[in-house]
Amino acid sequence: MAKVIMIQGTMSGVGKSLLCAALCRIFRQDGLRAAPFKSQNMALNSYVTRDGLEMGRAQVMQAQAAGVEPDVRMNPILLKPCSDTGSQVIVNGEVLGQMSAARYFQYKTQLIPHILAAYHSLAADYDVIVIEGAGSPAEINLKQNDIVNMGLAAMVNAPVLLAGDIDRGGVFAQLFGTAALLEPEEQARIKGLIINKFRGDVEILRPGLAMLEEKTGLPVLAVVPYLQVDVDDEDSLAPGLEQRGFRKPLDAAVIRLPRISNFTDFAPLQAHSLIGVRYVRRPEELGRPDLLILPGTKSTMSDLLWLRQNGLEAAIRKLAAAGTPILGICGGYQMLGRTLQDPAGTEGDGPRFLRGMELLPADTVFSSQKTRTRVEGVVQNGILSGAHVVGYEIHSGHTTIDSSTQFEPAAAAGGKDSSGPADAAGSEIPSGWDTGGVSAFCRLSDGRTEGCVRENVSGTYLHGLFDSGEAAEMLAKDLCRRKGISYAKAALVERTAYLDAQYDILADGVRSAMDMKALYRILEDGA
Repeated sequence: MAKVIMIQGTMSGVGKSLLCAALCRIFRQDGLRAAPFKSQNMALNSYVTRDGLEMGRAQVMQAQAAGVEPDVRMNPILLKPCSDTGSQVIVNGEVLGQMSAARYFQYKTQLIPHILAAYHSLAADYDVIVIEGAGSPAEINLKQNDIVNMGLAAMVNAPVLLAGDIDRGGVFAQLFGTAALLEPEEQARIKGLIINKFRGDVEILRPGLAMLEEKTGLPVLAVVPYLQVDVDDEDSLAPGLEQRGFRKPLDAAVIRLPRISNFTDFAPLQAHSLIGVRYVRRPEELGRPDLLILPGTKSTMSDLLWLRQNGLEAAIRKLAAAGTPILGICGGYQMLGRTLQDPAGTEGDGPRFLRGMELLPADTVFSSQKTRTRVEGVVQNGILSGAHVVGYEIHSGHTTIDSSTQFEPAAAAGGKDSSGPADAAGSEIPSGWDTGGVSAFCRLSDGRTEGCVRENVSGTYLHGLFDSGEAAEMLAKDLCRRKGISYAKAALVERTAYLDAQYDILADGVRSAMDMKALYRILEDGA
């Protein structure tokens, strides 16, 4: 069976995911087969594996760092919040159902067999398992029947490294207080402390480190510097270059929906030398971007209402009427259509019918059946025309297209009202379909067509469009042409090669800060 090491944190956001990724990369560099593991993840950013199962993006990122294929065993439980008090529960990549927080708290121990089966199966295939905890082990109201922090560490007999975030301040109190709130047997599992995101001269910190070690009886194994690495971040939207004081010639505005999901779709655009990506929450922030993107969301109808109520829908329609390229992905694609229906309440307790933005002749009906599939194809029409794409679909809802729709101009249609579903549900796109200025977005490798394009508005279910680099390059060229500026071609870098270099930077930064002899001793000795 594999050796095991676990990273827990004093709170959410201390950098557990990146520290685990760094260890996965370090072990790979040292010739070991490593795999990440997190028993329970909560995030709206998810991923579809090659066998069509759903898992959290953090473990995908860590698997990439380890140089192995993402596997749903690495994240057997995924919670996707659908409200402030409830989540969709996904077990072994399949939807189990919707649960309130209270119900899940009572139910979660029934999932322990799934957790242990996934872990032991991984441990039989790899040399090292790197486990990530969640939140803090000292959340004393949640410690009963814990399945993700010290409870999991006890189940698999894992030694623990406890990480704190010095960039937020109060790191000594974080680490000391967390350890103090644990039971003696839990404290005994902690084999070392990590101070993360340090800026400055470490020598100034050393007196505090000595006092911390004296008070906790635990060694500080690493003071990790604040590392500037660009890898997919599951839980937060990093500020774009525009917000950091830099300017790029092309402006891509992404609507920051309340329940935005899979925003890692746009990481390759943020990395492009010509495209500035910014996230917008209010109409006054929108301006006149060169491209507007409506991203995926866990709750399409609720987020469409939010757009409608805060004025962003009207602003988006004005941009569409003015010729600004609009791209809707997954839930964003559904919003751009004519109607959205949820007869079974799949999206929760919200409306059962909504009129869409009516920029595409698309009608969506939600159901409990979830589409999860990997796809490959070539974009046929719109701003990415000609680009080869490899991506995945992950959505609840079936969209049909009515190619006979006669559209009013986009600006004029905003005043229409509707109290019920459209008269015709439409029809799926026939192969080779291109009628009345409305065409398919993409032709898939199996011959099917996918998505919809009408003039400057495009919609698709495909996540990961830009990961190959080719689509981002096509986009930059087209936007430059539209804007009338010269295109200075940046080197086309495959996203995988770019990420590979970033993982090496991450691993090198953590390795140089870590007492590696102590780390390997802990790995060998176990708990």
